[in-house]
Parts: sequence; structure tokens; C-alpha cells
Amino acid sequence: MKKSGVIQLAKEVLQIEAVALLRLRTGIGKDFEKAVQWMADCKGRVILTGMGKPGFIARKIAATMASTGTPSMYLHPAEAVHGDFGMVTSKDLMIAISQSGESEEIVRLLPLVKKKGVKVIALTSVPKSSLGRNADIVLDLGVRREACPLNLAPSASTTASLAMGDALALSLLKIKGFRSEDFAELHPAGSLGRRLLKVGEIMRTGKANPLVGAKTTVRQALLKITASRAGSCTIVDARGKLLGVFTDGDLRRHLRSQGEKLLSRPVAEWATLKPRYIQKDSLAEEAFHIMESLRIDELPVVDKSRRVVGLLDVQDLMRAGRV
Repeated sequence: MKKSGVIQLAKEVLQIEAVALLRLRTGIGKDFEKAVQWMADCKGRVILTGMGKPGFIARKIAATMASTGTPSMYLHPAEAVHGDFGMVTSKDLMIAISQSGESEEIVRLLPLVKKKGVKVIALTSVPKSSLGRNADIVLDLGVRREACPLNLAPSASTTASLAMGDALALSLLKIKGFRSEDFAELHPAGSLGRRLLKVGEIMRTGKANPLVGAKTTVRQALLKITASRAGSCTIVDARGKLLGVFTDGDLRRHLRSQGEKLLSRPVAEWATLKPRYIQKDSLAEEAFHIMESLRIDELPVVDKSRRVVGLLDVQDLMRAGRV
């Protein structure tokens, strides 16, 4: 085949799959809405099953659902009839994927599913197939021809199945009120988890968060900073609200001109008053940008009433993998 023929074939493949997705979009209706609601009301797990290439799609959909707050798993249909069906409970819901709706392993599994009282949502292009007739809801993939030139290798059908699975999972995410905070809890490792990390999760508290009053002497403040192994102390009023910050940098800047008499003076005289701060519910990402732009190593952390509840050091961000 000439190179130009390969390019043309590739464009045809993409065109066929694009058309399949557009056709899929027009078919979204009440059955889809009902399927999402069933998943939201499910007291057990959403079980995905499929044989061959649809099995790989089922695995991916199950993984997407699990990572967005819906308990789910993949069940291999051939292994299911050899004992793995014991994983399924009557509280579960099953999504079965088969382009033809006649996959032998899927059809063999259906009586077991129905006997246990598990509801079935079918993803198929043949609603009147064995799978379609035995399913409680049929979401028609509408794929009449694969992108494969031989019309054999699953291609347009797997693309449509994957897209339908994403539509189900992400619609479910929306109606369940799944938040970025919830996503972070399920993705503690990797860049996604780091991007959604909250300041309150990594800030220093207790003895590691040195707090002093405005009349505390510089000497006493330094002792407290040293004991907490921090680079600064936070100055608060009687109610614990933020007044200022005194850093080792402040000490060095004033020590040359003031000498040792500085040590007996109130720390508030040499501190940075009205400093930049961050709330504990803010993202660590935001804290990083503040510290980077101001070229500072530490930030007081406050609650909504501006009471100091912690201290965030650049080293804390480093340990969390943010820098």
C-alpha cells in the first residue's frame, strides 16, 4: 500500500469512530438517566464485565468509577462461571458490554445474574440480542460497522463503549456531589494528589508551631524557634489571632545595628506585622505560589477567624513532593 493510501485509511478510521461517537450522543435519553440513578442508589458495587476487547474497556470503566468515588470492580465472565461469581452479591449492579450481545461467556453468565436478582445494564449495538433481551436497561451503542477495514477487529464499538462508560461514570460523579477534595483522598500519590493537597494536611502544629505574644522578648522568641526547629515564630494576640511574624532573617537584619540589646526588646518591635498568611483549607499549590513569588520560606496558617492554627514551611512542601 502506498503511503498516501495509509494516510487515507487512517483518516477513514478516525472518521468512522468520530461518527460513532456523534451517533452515540444523539441516543442519550431517559434510559441513560435511569442507569445513572440506579448506580447512584446501588448499595453494593457496580460490576463491569466483558469478554475480549470489551473486557479491557470494562476494566477501564471500573477503574474510572472507583477513582471517582463509586465502589466498582471488573468480573471476567469466563472466570465467573468457574467460581468468581461468588464475588457478586444481590446488592450489586452489573454493566455488561458486548457489541453483538451474543458473546458466549456473557450469555452463559446471565442466568446466574438474574437468579441472584442483580440488575443488568447492557452496552450493546443489538438491543434485541440475548444480552439486550435479558438486561433491565439497554444503552444502544449504535455501532453498525467497525473502523476495521475487514469489519472484524473491535474498534468503533470499543471506542463507543469507552465513551459511554466515561459518560456514565462522570455523570454519576456529578449527581453524587463528588468534589476535588474527595478525588485527592483517592489519589494520594502522584501529581494529581499533590495538586489537590490541602495546607491543613501538611502544616506544622503544636510544639512545631511556635506562637508568642507581642511582649515576648526576642531572646525568648529565639529559644522557642530553636526548640520547634522552625525558621520563624508567629506573633498572636490574647485570642490567638495573627499579629505578625518574626524570622531568623529579621534577627540578622536588625542585629548588626542594634547589637545584643535587641535580645531583651519585645519581639513585635522587629517583626513583620500584617504578614501574608494562608487558610488551612487552601491548596498547598496556592501556598507554594505565594512563597515562591514573595521569596519566603514560611507562612502562618489561620482559620476563618484568623486564629493561627499552624505553620507551613517550604520543607513541608518538599516532603509532600510539591517542590
